Amino acid sequence: MTKKLLQINITANWGSHGKIAEGIGNVVMSHGWESHVAYGRWANPSNSQLYHIGSMMDERIHGVGSRLFDNHGLMSKRATIRFLNYVKQLNPDIIHLHNIHGYYLNYPELFSFLSLANKPVVWTLHDCWSYTGHCAHYMYVQCDRWKTHCELCPQKRSYPASLLLDRSYRNYDMKKQAFLSVPNLTLVPVSKWLEGDLQQSFLKDCRIQQIYNGIDINVFKPQMDTKAITGKYDIPLGKRVLLGVASNWWRKGFEDFLQLRRLLDDKYVIVLVGLDEKRIKSLPTGVIGIRRTENVSDLCGLYSLADVYLNLTLEDNMPTTNLEALACGTPVITYRTGGSPEAIDELTGNVVMQGNLEAVCKLVESVCNRGETVYASACRQRVLDKFCSSKQFEKYYDLYSQLLGIKK
Repeated sequence: MTKKLLQINITANWGSHGKIAEGIGNVVMSHGWESHVAYGRWANPSNSQLYHIGSMMDERIHGVGSRLFDNHGLMSKRATIRFLNYVKQLNPDIIHLHNIHGYYLNYPELFSFLSLANKPVVWTLHDCWSYTGHCAHYMYVQCDRWKTHCELCPQKRSYPASLLLDRSYRNYDMKKQAFLSVPNLTLVPVSKWLEGDLQQSFLKDCRIQQIYNGIDINVFKPQMDTKAITGKYDIPLGKRVLLGVASNWWRKGFEDFLQLRRLLDDKYVIVLVGLDEKRIKSLPTGVIGIRRTENVSDLCGLYSLADVYLNLTLEDNMPTTNLEALACGTPVITYRTGGSPEAIDELTGNVVMQGNLEAVCKLVESVCNRGETVYASACRQRVLDKFCSSKQFEKYYDLYSQLLGIKK
């Protein structure tokens, strides 16, 4: 009988997590399985069969409840019950969770079902929301209350923002009770850093198997001819190009890039991708702003053009942009933030303590003086060896097979 995989995520084939779910679905289908993806909002056409959880109205009501009463993940009850009736009819062999936060699911209802379903559950953790009483990330404020018991949350107004109540103490207890109720749960942190923190949380006794995210090496690859890119985005010829990319620049180091510009001489130009129009208009001379682009060819061209990819993130788990830059042959200089340093080794980049822009300047100078060609082969090989999407997604199929007792 054909095996069925059901993945649950906020998006379907959209954004980094949605594309990861899409890639995993493609791998299991290549092994003869059915692939299904249930999502909350934002979907691109998919090779998997899609199910849309709830509606825009459900999402808005959930958002209001979260902002007023710190009820994130505790709304959308009817939409979740309808979805679980669909799951019963589908009867998947494996249920794989990704981001279940995002104003579209009721996690007590979901985990009550999973605790009784007698099915293997895999949960890929792309952030820290699963074991905190409120936030998805805590490193920026250096909070470690999640290790004992969340309360008096210092990030009440950060995603998922609550403008009135702080129920982080209650939320912590509710998550702990719900998430530990599933007997056959495997957690998959996507970085060694997250794995280490997970082992200090209330989820420490769950089965944990770390798997890195991967990228499509046939899409992200060096582009030899970058003349069209320099013309399209008015990047001056003869300058050393320092690139930064983010889909959302919240706590991704935007202000540090501006400070860095003041420290660098005129032979460098900084190119930042993913900015809104307001920020683009405010940029100083020597910094070029580009709106978020879904044009992967342009993105690969920018990575290939850059002499250095800079990741000055202040809060991150395992940023995919590092891998994309490496795949295009570009060395990476990153802050020592979360799992970001795990993308590189001594042949492919450098790690700097957060805020040490003088050290960043010196490393930029050193890398540029050596020349990108010195790094290109090693950068590309690093991704081929450790972060190729087909290899990483195949690890999920191996995990599913192991959980189901399928001999390969």
